[in-house]
Amino acid sequence: MKTFHLEITTPERRFYDGPVESLVVEGTQGKLGILAGHIPMSTGISVGTIRFKVDGQWKESFCSEGFLEVRPDRTIILAQAVEWPDEIDARRAEEARLRAEERLRQKKSMQEYTQSKIALTRAMVRLRVTRNRMDKLD
Repeated sequence: MKTFHLEITTPERRFYDGPVESLVVEGTQGKLGILAGHIPMSTGISVGTIRFKVDGQWKESFCSEGFLEVRPDRTIILAQAVEWPDEIDARRAEEARLRAEERLRQKKSMQEYTQSKIALTRAMVRLRVTRNRMDKLD
C-alpha cells in the first residue's frame, strides 16, 4: 500500500514522524480518513483518537483539539496533547470524568457547562483508548 509522511507535534514533543499507510482523525465535522495522494486541505480536529496504520498495523492514541493540514509532501497534525495508551493514567482519567460529570450536574453558566463537557469528552476518550489497549492485550 502507498504511504505518506505524517508528523504529529505537540508543544512538548514530536509525537510521531514517519511514513503511514492510512490516517483517521476526529475532525470538527466528523471522522476524516486520509490516504496517500489526498487533496491538500486544512481543518480543525476535535478531542478524540488518532488512528494510523504503519506496516499493516493500526496504532491508536488520544488527541486533544488541534489542527490537521494535508500537503502534497506530508500531513501535519498540531495538537495540544497526544498520548499513547500506555502514557494515560486510567485512574486519573476516571477521576477527571467523575469531576466533569459533577460539574455538569451543577447549574452553572453556559461557559462553565461547555468547559465541563470538553473535560468530560477528554476523560472519556482517554479511558476508551486505555480500554482498547487492554482489550488487545487479552
